[in-house]
Amino acid sequence: MRPILLSGHERALTQVKYNADGDIIFSVSKDHVVCAWFSHNGERLGTYHGHVGALWTVDVDPTSTLLATGGADNTIRLWEVRTGKQLKSWEFGTAIKRVEFSPDGRQLLGITEKRQGHLSTIFVYEINPDPSAEQTDEQSLRIVCDEAKATVAGFSYGAKYIISGHEDGTVCQWDAKSGEFLDSVQAHEADMQVTDLQWAPDRTYFITASKDKTAKLMSTNDLEILKTYTTDTPLNSAAITPVKDFVILGGGQAAMDVTTTSARQGKFEARFYHKIFMEEIGRVRGHFGPLNYVAVHPKGTGYCSGGEDGYVRVHHFDKPYFDFMYEVEREQQANL
Repeated sequence: MRPILLSGHERALTQVKYNADGDIIFSVSKDHVVCAWFSHNGERLGTYHGHVGALWTVDVDPTSTLLATGGADNTIRLWEVRTGKQLKSWEFGTAIKRVEFSPDGRQLLGITEKRQGHLSTIFVYEINPDPSAEQTDEQSLRIVCDEAKATVAGFSYGAKYIISGHEDGTVCQWDAKSGEFLDSVQAHEADMQVTDLQWAPDRTYFITASKDKTAKLMSTNDLEILKTYTTDTPLNSAAITPVKDFVILGGGQAAMDVTTTSARQGKFEARFYHKIFMEEIGRVRGHFGPLNYVAVHPKGTGYCSGGEDGYVRVHHFDKPYFDFMYEVEREQQANL
């Protein structure tokens, strides 16, 4: 798998996202530039300028019409994907840590940082999918996380629930219409923050990553922990691959947390685990620092990762990836 190296950022990557068709990758970093790239060849499609601080998060709606970004300048901005025009800016008291569109693209969720007397909050805006429409200033939902701040969150299938991950290792379920608290599970070690939450294609289950060196596959309806993937490094991101039953985990010890260089070597890899058997099946090297985010092509044909080193690496899977099977899987195939 020869990667395509995308170098358009001057600082660490914070999030990378494919659009629904998988032909465009959006990337944000601490250098306050939003980039769009063609995923098949890594050519830069354009940039979105306007933010004046580090960017933490990006998401694109299901039709690739609207793009949402959020960051340390305490704003969420809405852009028209095609023209790069800024359509709306919402201002907050603290930084924005996460944005995510609902499955139908008609709602936008955001999370604010806990700071300076502001509590961590999950909020939702109703979104008009027409780029020429005026977007509302009114939040349709507001969930204040007064116990442990929310670090990640998103909408389940049909925008029925909001699932959130927190800095104390818990995962919570909320009613997406009323904001009512429904359930909470101590999914990861206490005080080991949940660093990522990504959905399965149908959003009936999801995967979380944590600083406790594990990723968990969880059921949306009852927050049951279905599988646990254990690694030897703090995780920043985890993604579920369609087509094949794999998950991809990314992370790595930050240089300042490591005393010896030997301990650091070889930790900056994307790790592939079998989704069902929970065994590690391969690693992909390349980044010169921790992987801050991994995203999988919606058709399962490849993945990309954004690193602390300022690069986005795009991988297109080759034939052996699709041919790989466990003995039991081969037998099942043979019996079909």
